[in-house]
Amino acid sequence: MGPVSAPHIVVVGAGFAGLNATNDLAAAGARVTLVDRHPYTTFQPLLYQVATGGLNPGDVTFSLRALAAKKKGRVRFRRANVTGIDTENKKVLVDQGSSIDYDYLVLAQGVGANFFGIPGASEYARSIYTRAEALEVRDLMFGLLEKLAVAPANQDLSVVVVGGGATGVEMAGTLAEMRSQGLPVAYPEVNPARVRVMLVEMGPVLLSPFKEDLQRYTLRQLQKRGVDVRLDTAIAEVCPGEVEFSDGTKEKADLVVWAAGIGGHDLVKKWGMPQGRGGRIVTEPTLQVKGFTDIFAVGDAAIIEQDPLPQLAQPAIQEGKLAAHNIRALDHGQPLKTMEYHDRGTMATIGRSSAVVQLPGGINVTGLPAWGMWVALHLAELLGGRNRIQAMINLGFRYLLYPKSANAIVGDLADSKTGELPAPRPDADHT
Repeated sequence: MGPVSAPHIVVVGAGFAGLNATNDLAAAGARVTLVDRHPYTTFQPLLYQVATGGLNPGDVTFSLRALAAKKKGRVRFRRANVTGIDTENKKVLVDQGSSIDYDYLVLAQGVGANFFGIPGASEYARSIYTRAEALEVRDLMFGLLEKLAVAPANQDLSVVVVGGGATGVEMAGTLAEMRSQGLPVAYPEVNPARVRVMLVEMGPVLLSPFKEDLQRYTLRQLQKRGVDVRLDTAIAEVCPGEVEFSDGTKEKADLVVWAAGIGGHDLVKKWGMPQGRGGRIVTEPTLQVKGFTDIFAVGDAAIIEQDPLPQLAQPAIQEGKLAAHNIRALDHGQPLKTMEYHDRGTMATIGRSSAVVQLPGGINVTGLPAWGMWVALHLAELLGGRNRIQAMINLGFRYLLYPKSANAIVGDLADSKTGELPAPRPDADHT
């Protein structure tokens, strides 16, 4: 790709897949327009820390204009929502400003929460897949704690986390540590027994992609922290102040955090792209969208139907890089490569000094060594030196100074949709 005939590539979405495609294309001399509905990229694996007051939102976000400025004119940023794609005239239609012409298009728009049509879930549950959602959960949580601090001693607070994947496990573990370690310092008037954390998983195990010994370790660690783990339990309905399970039983739920699955954004249905399960755009093994040679789809928003990959950071990174390679190959008339995922391991943290790491070759790590690996990797992957330093300081306060310091990061407190703490259960026991 030379400077005279450099093609123009539009990349939609600034997550792991979109950023890696953008970086590689710019490095190869292409002209790239990066389009995102937000003016920043978000490091999603640490959003649960924002939701629980451990990190500032600025610690996990990075300006996309600052990123574009570093590319010396090769990358332009456009903040907009994509409203449609005119494939005949090769234009991306947006809600602000003029449409954007493209020679090649990379769709990396990511996904959002999937409520699976469960009644009340979209209205009364909260997800933490975006910066705004994480902040809403944080402000709701601390708002409920402030109400509990002045409520009668027979009232309690119940937080239900739905989904036993990495996000659900990390959220439940952190909430449990807040209750047992931070609450007695910050809210001395509240007996920690009045705060309940429940983790609900419809399958038989937590962290289903992990090995059995890591799944068992995770379950033990959560239970040790006082999390009420419910396996083989499906949510039938989310109501104001409670959840109903498929067996007809109900549990009090002042805050429901939804981490049970992800799906495609509704807006994508208007783009005219073929969609598979979960609303993901269907691609060939080359990552070209089925029926198109000049449009690629990558990351969580895409699926190779004959070989679906896990919706994790590493597959998204590798797909973004492959899309960039194949665009260069197309532009030079060279053969395209197919996606071959190289598993470099996966990890999840449960709480301070407790995590699970699964590496290739059957190597499993748990406990403090795994937690150290998790901390080091996540700090290293943050964009920007300032973000790394700030995140290191804030995580240091959370994990090294607990329980001496309970200085959580808070904002404007918010009320739940129900407005008040529900009445105590008749059988509530706070002895």
